[in-house]
Amino acid sequence: MVLLEFSMSPLGKGESVGKYVSRSLDIIDKSGVDYRLNPMGTVLEGEWDEVFGVVRKCYERMKKDCGRISCTIKVDYRKGHNGRLAGKVVSVEKKLKRKLKT
Repeated sequence: MVLLEFSMSPLGKGESVGKYVSRSLDIIDKSGVDYRLNPMGTVLEGEWDEVFGVVRKCYERMKKDCGRISCTIKVDYRKGHNGRLAGKVVSVEKKLKRKLKT
């Protein structure tokens, strides 16, 4: 399974790009892929082709009306492990013996 964190936003569309980012989140939410939104991006969990397929759909939608797009992608693959989207946080909380803000 793969954890993929990405952030995609248009350039040249002003300071606030929430309109464009929210369209991507609609695609992500409807994809069925497990995800977590954070203030700086989104983390997806799934098979390689599945998570990159979601990113591709976000890109294809954004490029319809955005002439320049910035995207960062970070990937973590671990054979035989799933549920890491929540499990990694739980592991750290157990070590600290307290809940963290998520």
